[in-house]
Amino acid sequence: MENPDLNIPVFLSFCPYQETKKEVKLADRVNQKLKLLIPKGKIFPAVANLLLEAGLFLEVDDRAYYPRTGDPQIEAKLMKPQNIAQLVEIGSHDAGFTGYDWIVETGSRVEEILDTGFDPVEIVSAAQTAITKQQLRTRRLIVASEYENISRKYLEKETFDYVFIRTYGATEAFPPQDADLIIDNTSTGKTLKENGLKIIDRILSSSTRFIANPVSLQDTWKKEKIGELNMLFESVLNARERVMLEMNLPKDKLEEIVPVLPCMRAPTVSLLYDEKGYAVKVAVRKKEATKLIPLLKKMGATDILEYEIKKVII
Repeated sequence: MENPDLNIPVFLSFCPYQETKKEVKLADRVNQKLKLLIPKGKIFPAVANLLLEAGLFLEVDDRAYYPRTGDPQIEAKLMKPQNIAQLVEIGSHDAGFTGYDWIVETGSRVEEILDTGFDPVEIVSAAQTAITKQQLRTRRLIVASEYENISRKYLEKETFDYVFIRTYGATEAFPPQDADLIIDNTSTGKTLKENGLKIIDRILSSSTRFIANPVSLQDTWKKEKIGELNMLFESVLNARERVMLEMNLPKDKLEEIVPVLPCMRAPTVSLLYDEKGYAVKVAVRKKEATKLIPLLKKMGATDILEYEIKKVII
C-alpha cells in the first residue's frame, strides 16, 4: 500500500519476531556456567573462607558436594584435591583449587592462576633417626608414600634400590616394621619427630593453587570470568595483610607526618569541618600498624582509628 500524503510505498510485514545473532549470543552468555572445583579435606577450610570473604558463596559446607553460590554463573562441586588437577585438565571443570604437590604428582597440564599461600607443606623423604642416607643406599628399601610419581622420580634420581608401596594416609606409621623410607608431606616436621623419624631430603615445596583449564582460558567469557574471580581472591588476600588507619592532624603537622605513612599509593587527605586541621586515611600492613600508631601519637596525630578491610584492589 502507499502513503497518500508522501506517495511512498509502505510494506507491512506479518512475519513472527526473530532473534538476531547478537541477541542469541547474549542469551547464550547469560546462561553460561563456570564449573569450579573446591577441595575437601585439610585444605578445605582456608579455601572455603576465601570464597565466603570474596562474597561468591552463601555457604560452603564440606559435607555438601554442591555448595550454594551467590553467583548464578558459577557451578561448584567439592572433590578430593588428589583428583582436582586431572579433572580440570580434561575439561570436565574449568577451574579449581588444589595443592601444587598433586599437580606435580598427576602431571596435569593446567594453568596456575594464583598461589594462595594456603597450607604450605614440603614433600620430604624420612627414615628412622638412627639411619643415615648412606646406610639406605646399601640395601633394597621398602618405600611407602601416597605420591607414587614424585617418589619414583626422586628414588631413581638418588639411585636407590627399592620396592614401592602405595599408602592411603598415615604414611608416618609404616616405619620401621613396614617401610625403611617414607615420602610424605609435612608442615612443621612435628608428626615425623613424634614417630621417631627424621628428614633425609626435602623434595618439593607446595601450597594451595587456583588453577584453570587451558582450553577454558581460550573462551573469551570464561577467561574474563576466571580473571574476575582471581581479582576478588587477590583483593581478599591483600586485605588480610592490611588495616585502615584514620587520624586527625593539625594543619602544621601535615607535611611532617604524611611522609612517614606507608601506603599503597598516597594517603587520602581532606579538610576538617572547622578548617583547623586535616583528616587522613591510609591503608597499611598490619605488622606496621603496631609501631606506627605510637609514633603518630607522638608526632601530634589525634583520634586515631584502626579497622579491618574486607577487600583491597591494587
